[in-house]
Amino acid sequence: MWRCLKVVKIIVDKDKCTGCGTCVDTCPMGVYEIQNGKSVPVKVDECIVCRACEAQCPEGAIQVIEE
Repeated sequence: MWRCLKVVKIIVDKDKCTGCGTCVDTCPMGVYEIQNGKSVPVKVDECIVCRACEAQCPEGAIQVIEE
């Protein structure tokens, strides 16, 4: 079985991120964790580029880039 691999880059603007956890709750793949009060994408390889985190982040701190 072939799997199409996408190169995904996730940028979290640490100045904007408040650590609210919306991205953690929204992401269906469990990509994010809150560490030291900020969102950290810890499983970028699991990202399916649904962009729910971008859409739901109240601070607009997350950017998902598909390369």
